[in-house]
Amino acid sequence: MIKRMILDFQTMIKNFGGVFVDILTIILLSLGSLIALFILTKLMGYRQMSEMSMFDYINGITIGSIAAEMATSLEKDWWLPLTAMIVYALAAIVLSYISVKSMAARRVISGKPLILMDHDTVYEKNLLKGKIDLSEMLLQCRVNGYFNLSDLQTILLEPNGRMSFLPKSDKRPVTPKDMDLVPEQDFLVANVIIDGHIIKKNLQHAGKDIQWLNKQMHAQNISNLREVLLATCDMHNHVTFYQKTHQKMTSDILD
Repeated sequence: MIKRMILDFQTMIKNFGGVFVDILTIILLSLGSLIALFILTKLMGYRQMSEMSMFDYINGITIGSIAAEMATSLEKDWWLPLTAMIVYALAAIVLSYISVKSMAARRVISGKPLILMDHDTVYEKNLLKGKIDLSEMLLQCRVNGYFNLSDLQTILLEPNGRMSFLPKSDKRPVTPKDMDLVPEQDFLVANVIIDGHIIKKNLQHAGKDIQWLNKQMHAQNISNLREVLLATCDMHNHVTFYQKTHQKMTSDILD
């Protein structure tokens, strides 16, 4: 009886050790697959989902699936899915290079825009070719602020699946040029404080130092740097501070 209990205990310890080794292996392989994905993504270049071509989308899903397989591979052949990931990434890089160098290849790989409407004519065949029905086109028009098709001159279906709209000249927003105005050019603002930490590089880029920033804080009655969630500095050296708050929004106008 005692001997049997000892054997069972030894078996349990052995099994536990095997499970621990498997878990540790999966952790290491998961980290390895994440590192591989990060490196391959950097090499391929990254774009938003809305900017991806169909090939980019499918390629991304495939590489992600292979990375998941690599992360859970407990056998010795973990390098096989890694090799497949590299092959897919290299294919994407090569096709991207070819697309840049050849317009004809770009049209085959990435596709070309389809004219869905032009001069008050809706092209039904192009809607069918782009797998877009009329209701979807009207929905996209409304989402982009056009509730009347007669306000639009041209509607394009881009290769990434998004629609572009060219309003008629009398329906487009008025620009300063239309009014013979020359407004001052806006430039990017520099983030000089993020979550209570001074971004010294951005502050130096703006030609300022910490002493100047402290004076700006004092002028706006901010005594503690940790109270600042974000601070930005524009080209006119105007600093805007956004302070942290622990208050909850009790009324929501979006309810």
